[in-house]
Amino acid sequence: MKTDVLVVGAGPAGSAAAAWAARAGLDVTLVDAETFPRDKPCGDGLTPRAIAELDALGASQWITTRARNAGLRAAGFGQTLYLPWPGGSLPNYGSAAPRLQLDDAIRKVALEAGVTPVEGLRATDVDHDERGRVAAVVFTDAEKNTTRIHCNRLIVADGVRSQLGRVLGREWHRSTAYGVAARAYISSGRSDDPWISSHLELRGTQNELLSGYGWIFPLGDGDVNIGVGTLATDKHPAEVNLRQLTNHYTDQQREDWELDGELRATWSAMLPMGGAVSGVAGPNWMLVGDAAGCVNPLNGEGIDYGLETGHLAAQLLTDPSTTDFSTVWPTILREKYGLAFSIARRLAGLLTVPGFLTTFGPVGMRSQFLMTIALRVMGNLIAEEDKDSIARIWRTAGRASIKFDDRPPFS
Repeated sequence: MKTDVLVVGAGPAGSAAAAWAARAGLDVTLVDAETFPRDKPCGDGLTPRAIAELDALGASQWITTRARNAGLRAAGFGQTLYLPWPGGSLPNYGSAAPRLQLDDAIRKVALEAGVTPVEGLRATDVDHDERGRVAAVVFTDAEKNTTRIHCNRLIVADGVRSQLGRVLGREWHRSTAYGVAARAYISSGRSDDPWISSHLELRGTQNELLSGYGWIFPLGDGDVNIGVGTLATDKHPAEVNLRQLTNHYTDQQREDWELDGELRATWSAMLPMGGAVSGVAGPNWMLVGDAAGCVNPLNGEGIDYGLETGHLAAQLLTDPSTTDFSTVWPTILREKYGLAFSIARRLAGLLTVPGFLTTFGPVGMRSQFLMTIALRVMGNLIAEEDKDSIARIWRTAGRASIKFDDRPPFS
């Protein structure tokens, strides 16, 4: 097989990149290791920023049939706050959709754009040409048969572990904060609740305070997505049993959320965050989405970054003046996300320091004003066109932070 653009991984990042590239008239092949529809570990939350990108992509008709939420219900340290989405230049609502359905819907948008789909092939290796460019990707199927797909350009969107990324030289640096999280599904009498909920005082089975949060995202179909996530660094690893913690958190919420039955599809993952990876591009290839470490260090959200980086990568593919992605793509990612990722990684690292959350958590939760600001900055809801005081302060803090980074994002 031969194609101009080969996209490996049909999650939000890969399918978005494929759709935008095909709409620009490029010959695109989209390969995934699984057969659709297929699931992925995820909290399923869609922020207004993700909604905006889905709308631009043309998936708005599908998303309007999903549950809508008005904002975040934040609980902890004796307080419960209702924090509406800030609106402004972004949509004023969010949603939640199981990845089993979301990824399939976005992939269908790509196929409607003319993308050639291939399923059931896992990328394991690459062939290089005499110039050091990727000439073909080597795939294996369930029976260990080998297939090569030749390409002119390659987009790698194979998720947080990114096996193909490792083959190409991607390296995950764990000195900055990373996440460990687990999610499950369960029936709930409040599946149509108009707020997503985060419990910011997450306690373990021994009542110890953890540097993370528990969440419940109503899906509007009789179920909720329920999960837990904690932050960690090399200096302060997360020593938790995620399955046990998920069960414990579910038991705590069972009565209030009218949870019925047992947890289903429990799935955990480790998340590189804040661009804490190097080797995100080569002469004719780019990493996007989770594979490039584009995950919010303060809440673990990655769908909006996946959609955005897929869009950006497709734009670069159609730029005739760019013939080598090696330095151009990391620069684009750093310009787009570097400042926010740098300061967010620094703040997330503070949350892992013993005693920090115990001291400052109650202070933040006592202020609706502070938590409204926190929702906006932690939820990646400061758009490029925002020029208000909070946006300026956030960017100024990011510029100061990145000067002191031993390893800036994407380097």
